Amino acid sequence: MSSIDSAVFTEAVVLMLDEAFDNVHGFFLDKNTSFFETLADISATQASVPVGGKCATLAAQVKHVAFYLEVVEKSVRNPDSPQADWDEIWRTTSRVTEAEWAAIQAELRSRYDDILRLIEETPVWPKDMQTIGSVMAVIAHTAYHLGEIRQALCTLR
Repeated sequence: MSSIDSAVFTEAVVLMLDEAFDNVHGFFLDKNTSFFETLADISATQASVPVGGKCATLAAQVKHVAFYLEVVEKSVRNPDSPQADWDEIWRTTSRVTEAEWAAIQAELRSRYDDILRLIEETPVWPKDMQTIGSVMAVIAHTAYHLGEIRQALCTLR
């Protein structure tokens, strides 16, 4: 089985994350639809509406993505990190003030920066499917929730 250079893998992952969060390169998003571009014009009021009445709010979606990034970053750095409570955000995040909404977005930015730093600081990727899978899943998981948010905006606007 052939392998790819760690630097090439790192560059590809960073490029995909950059598209998902900041700068569309045309791999899987349309112009002006990255995560932070999408969040830029969502108000706290819009972020507080549970789409369909029973679904999560946009605020909960964003907070969940930030939490996911944190869990992945910690578990890659320390495989013995404590088990995450995946349901807490869905149970506790609903209506948000403008300040809370800004803080959730800032937390997402911070967690994104942390995961980028982790990826960029990894000189050689281990032949460990858990680690590589976790890093690649960040792209898929982020794209999924970005899609959920963008679809919800069709209903909210």
